[in-house]
Amino acid sequence: MPEQPELVLVTDLDGTLLGGATPQRRRFYRWLAEQRQRVLHVFCTGRDLESIARVLLEDEPIGLQAPHLVIGDVGCTVACGRSLAPISLAVDPIEARWRGLPERLAPLMDGQPGLALQPVSSNRRLAYFVDPELFNPALIPLLEAEGADCVLSDNRYFDVLPAGVNKGSTLLALLEWLELDHAAVVTAGDTLNDLAMFETGLKGVMVGNAEPALVAHLPRLPSVYLARAEGCAGIAEGLRHFGFDHLWD
Repeated sequence: MPEQPELVLVTDLDGTLLGGATPQRRRFYRWLAEQRQRVLHVFCTGRDLESIARVLLEDEPIGLQAPHLVIGDVGCTVACGRSLAPISLAVDPIEARWRGLPERLAPLMDGQPGLALQPVSSNRRLAYFVDPELFNPALIPLLEAEGADCVLSDNRYFDVLPAGVNKGSTLLALLEWLELDHAAVVTAGDTLNDLAMFETGLKGVMVGNAEPALVAHLPRLPSVYLARAEGCAGIAEGLRHFGFDHLWD
């Protein structure tokens, strides 16, 4: 990891770092590799660690390298980027919030229409595929009353998390732990599960292919830039907007 990074780049994966045309992705990944001692790169994704490992393997031929750090499971996991080994100091407080919660939630979740469990390996969240036409939104306040937070994103995914845990809260805790300057941080994302990152007040980039439900929040997010370009090209556009042009020299 760079000792004094000039930029802390925090990127969602699907639709963001993995989004855009292959030539643009290849160019951006090459830049990330070249700037590894100046740019601290963090994946911040809804994927679990096994899925992240598959992404790194599948996209290695076009130049994607492991990040320095990973925030996975919509904020419920923190891991080393290279080994993907969880970092106990960061994960243990989340584990404590999760303990006992699944047992309280089970009677509410069983048999709910429009929900199908995703095949993920996290122990600190419940991840579902959702059918919006069948899902009953009245379930959400019941889950919240038991100590859970709920995130519906991309009109396809429904995550049940320990209350107070999300991409934004875990990112802020990580920045504090590493004593990193908030002014050097830029986040990037495209779906509603990235909203918590943008609500931190850190600089943010909504890439051009962001879902409309996320873009609708833009008026109340003064530190967030809406890019015209999609995926990796949108991240690059946002970095230029925030004055990190010198890193492209």
